[in-house]
Order: sequence, then structure tokens, then C-alpha cells
Amino acid sequence: MGSDWKNKGQALVYKWIDPLIRLSIRVGIAPNFVTLLGLLINIFAAAIFIYGAEYGIRANHSIVGWAGATILLAGLMDMIDGRLARIGKMETTYGALFDSVLDRYSEMFMFLGICYYLIAHHYFLSSLFAFIAMIGSVMVSYTRARAEGLGLKMADVGFMQRPERILLIGISGVVCGIMSEILGSDFKMMVSWLPFPLMETISFFTFPIFALAIFANITAITRLFRAGKMLENH
Repeated sequence: MGSDWKNKGQALVYKWIDPLIRLSIRVGIAPNFVTLLGLLINIFAAAIFIYGAEYGIRANHSIVGWAGATILLAGLMDMIDGRLARIGKMETTYGALFDSVLDRYSEMFMFLGICYYLIAHHYFLSSLFAFIAMIGSVMVSYTRARAEGLGLKMADVGFMQRPERILLIGISGVVCGIMSEILGSDFKMMVSWLPFPLMETISFFTFPIFALAIFANITAITRLFRAGKMLENH
């Protein structure tokens, strides 16, 4: 069921971006250029977070919304480069390696910005989970790459892969920015027996990161054990 929804979502996105793909082919844009552009956009997203950390107000999270939208734009580049390579018959072994390496750099810069922002505004627990989410994200990709290097198919194992991670962080950032404007800077949901708010505006961003920290690592561990079972059966 999850795979069906993912395929339908991809088909819908491809329907919208295919005209752009065909235009890119006509003007001679290379997939590696789009991959590099995605990295630069993610670096810009990290810069937005850092700017918000240095000059923003702790209670105003509109900057998180702008960073989230930028992350989604970078994620779109990640879809375009692969699609461009396939439709334009420009797939190469080096291109696949280039895409994989720059994707890891993109994700690390994104998490750098997130952690910087959360630490600067004293969301220490949330910054810890952001770091754990970063570890899980790296290990999801690493376990797949290492297992496939051993001849094992891992693409369909687990559900917190890169597209899901980018969508989760990007959309939650946008929602946080919107809710910051709607709820105002003093929104807090308090419980008498807790020394901290049960929920506040930043929670629209940090709760999904908490979920990502858990499920990304579960996906990596699932892949590890699945690979072990596959190797035992060889």
C-alpha cells in the first residue's frame, strides 16, 4: 500500500516536471549540473537556518518556514536530475556516484543548519534528536550502498528513505512557519506536572524530526538484519 502511494505521488510529480525536463534536454542542461544546483540550494537552506539562529527571535519561527520551502525546492532538484538522466539518455556510472555523494553532502548541510538553529535558540533536546536523525539518515543510505555492493537488493527495504526524509523535514518546516504566523509568538500548551511546554510552535517542526530520528534508524537496522538473512540464504 505504501509503495502504491509512493508510485502515485511520483507519477503526479513527474507529470508536472516532465515539460521542464524536456526543456532542459533541448537547451543542453546536464543532470550533474542539476545535482550540483540541489546541493547549493541545500547550503542556502542551511544558511537560512543559521541566519535565523543569529538574528531571529526564539519565539518567531517564520524563518523555519522559509528554510523548509528551500529544502523542498532542493528535493525537487533531486527528482529532476535522475529523471533528466533517464529521459535524456544521459545515465552514466560516474553520474550515479556524483549524485549519491552530493546527496549525502546536501543532507549533512541541511542537518547542520537545523542543529545550529535549535542549539542557538536553546532547544537542546530537539537538537539532540536532530543529530540522531542525521545519524539515521546517513546509515539508511550507507546500509543500502554497502549491501548493494555485496549484490543485495535494498531499495524497497524500510520506509524512511531520502525522498520521505526530505518531504517530512521540508513540509514540517513550512507548517511551522505558517503556524508561527497564525498562532503568534506566545503559543504554548502547558501541563501542570511538566517543567516545559507539552507543545509550542516549534513543535510542528521538532516532533517530525523526533519521528525521523526513530524511524530512520529503524530503517537502517532493518536493512542490516535483512541483509544478514539474505547472505545466510546464499
